[in-house]
Amino acid sequence: MFTGLIQALGRLAARTPIGGDVRLRFGVGALPFEDVQLGESIACNGVCLTVVGFDTGATGEGWFEADVSTETLAMTTLGGLAIGVVVNLERALRVGDRLGGHLVSGHVDGLGAVVAVQDEARGQRWRFAAPKPLLRFIAPKGSIAVDGVSLTVNAVDEAGFEVMLVPHTLAHTGFGTMPAGTPVNLEIDTVARYVARLQETEAWA
Repeated sequence: MFTGLIQALGRLAARTPIGGDVRLRFGVGALPFEDVQLGESIACNGVCLTVVGFDTGATGEGWFEADVSTETLAMTTLGGLAIGVVVNLERALRVGDRLGGHLVSGHVDGLGAVVAVQDEARGQRWRFAAPKPLLRFIAPKGSIAVDGVSLTVNAVDEAGFEVMLVPHTLAHTGFGTMPAGTPVNLEIDTVARYVARLQETEAWA
């Protein structure tokens, strides 16, 4: 599990095809990384990846590698990332950590896209398109993870939703490098998912 509070900006360093899928290498930037272990989870743009190789950066920038299946490549933005592109990184939540965002699983529900960005005071109002099957789970003042970033929904309609980004978020996530049209990974709030599922299965009782 993750919190949706990005710990560092990294970059896609390499893509190696292996047996029909790929192994991706990410430079970790300033991510706290000294105690990384094989098999641990790191969220990259909101996608939970398993560390299969790493270098803690004793002689340079640290990096980790993860195998990415054909399903993940097809259902997330990872398959289309260009070498060198900025990515949001977060290590898995530990018991006792502060939960400053919301519970994020790292399992992407669908792809959205940046529609428009509008300056508003010191922040920015961002509008995202979202698949219609996901919109029923998105509520004003509720939470959503966009590229792994925990955000509060300001408005939602039949085509998408809007959020406000404060200067800190713009400076410490990949949003500062995204033009309109950029695809993004969306993960709906876990609570909304299970409430909807409960309603669907009430008729089975």
